[in-house]
Amino acid sequence: MKLYAKFFSLHLRSVMQYKSSFFLMTIGQFIMAFSAFLSVWFLFDRFYQVDGFTFQQVLLCFSVTLMSFSLCEGFFRGFDTFSYTVRNAEFDRILLRPRNEIFLVLASKIELSKMGRLLQAFLVFLYAIPTSGVEWNFQRVLVLVLMLLGGVCVFCGLFLLYAAICFFTIEGLEFMNIFTDGGREFGSYPMGIYGDGILRFFTFVVPIACFQYWPLLYLLGKNESLWCMLSPLVCIVFLLPCWAFWRFGVRHYQSTGS
Repeated sequence: MKLYAKFFSLHLRSVMQYKSSFFLMTIGQFIMAFSAFLSVWFLFDRFYQVDGFTFQQVLLCFSVTLMSFSLCEGFFRGFDTFSYTVRNAEFDRILLRPRNEIFLVLASKIELSKMGRLLQAFLVFLYAIPTSGVEWNFQRVLVLVLMLLGGVCVFCGLFLLYAAICFFTIEGLEFMNIFTDGGREFGSYPMGIYGDGILRFFTFVVPIACFQYWPLLYLLGKNESLWCMLSPLVCIVFLLPCWAFWRFGVRHYQSTGS
């Protein structure tokens, strides 16, 4: 943690060299996230509810997804831009260093300007908690924490998969954005509204619904089964195959020699 704190300090000092640029980019990220919020607001201004979910209940789901994605986008940015690292043979230097390669890629790039998007999500989160109609108790607070943790795990796993694919393709595959940026957009609304096929895919293949839809049902008292309560734990397990594929890619890495 001390070493990561030093990396974080370096990134912070770097962006503070151009304070105006940093704050403008942060404000830009906030405005971009606000436009996503407005799309939800305009929809509910016309239809009042979607599949039995009220505006405030959807905002709870929206904020959890956006907070999870923003944290990963800010602190796991090194994996999102990993194709550049492979293409320029910078991964060679990482392998020569006496630290775990995942840690070094993780610490190599921290996008602090993404905190504008995180701030937007946090403000919506603060509004949704008291207005969503959830009868809060210890179990529901715990489930909410697990939702946030599960969301971070899923998006981190997807970024790790994206990076691992670059070992074989050199260039990043844009279709992965369907699950990262697309997952953030899909996650603006409860997954159940998209139909059974989409819900099953995002439950058993890419478990976004496991931190977003099923625990939301538990919080709202729509389904108080043990599965809905503990489904975010599946997201933590999702990291294992992502990590295994990364290790497979590292073993088969061939330098571009650039």
